[in-house]
Amino acid sequence: MIISHQHRFVFAAIPKTGTHSVRQALREHMSAEDLEQVGLFVNKRFPFEELAAIKHGHITLQQIRPYMGEEAFAGYLKFAFVRNPFDRFVSYCAFMTRANDAFGRDPQGVMRHILFQVRPLQHILFVPQHTFVTDDEGRMLADMVGRVEDMQTSYDAICARLGIPSRPLDQVNSSRRGSYRDYYDQELIDGVTELYGRDLDLFGYQF
Repeated sequence: MIISHQHRFVFAAIPKTGTHSVRQALREHMSAEDLEQVGLFVNKRFPFEELAAIKHGHITLQQIRPYMGEEAFAGYLKFAFVRNPFDRFVSYCAFMTRANDAFGRDPQGVMRHILFQVRPLQHILFVPQHTFVTDDEGRMLADMVGRVEDMQTSYDAICARLGIPSRPLDQVNSSRRGSYRDYYDQELIDGVTELYGRDLDLFGYQF
């Protein structure tokens, strides 16, 4: 997450949505008073003990809200990027088994194991995306939600809203795979639909 007091924005970094390239671009506009929490490639912590103890940078808007105060939280532009849950789940499975390339050898076997057996609902990379940008009642807290599938256009629109220069986003921590659809059968489609149904509805995605 990045909080810019200079440009009055909050960037909520949802895992597996290209957050590193967005962070890199936004850092060019940060001042000494701006804040960032991140735990990959760069190690920075918020000056809030409870949030700093989390270590990773995937803080939700609901979590940061009391530390900012209602006036600032309401007045700052709050934004995030989301990704098709079917694509994101494939990325998660490949990432979590990268050490032994289990996904490369048996992608559907890995996907079934994670989705139906392990089901790591407490793992920050597995958590549904809507939880990062909604409150406890499910109300949207973000003012803008960009899409990984149209990331540059989304980033350009956010920069225009903030009044800061945009630039081409770098490819950071990316992987090369074919279409996510190639990894699914109906059982896996149904399982992901059930698990990430709210994301699909809220952000308008489908298989």
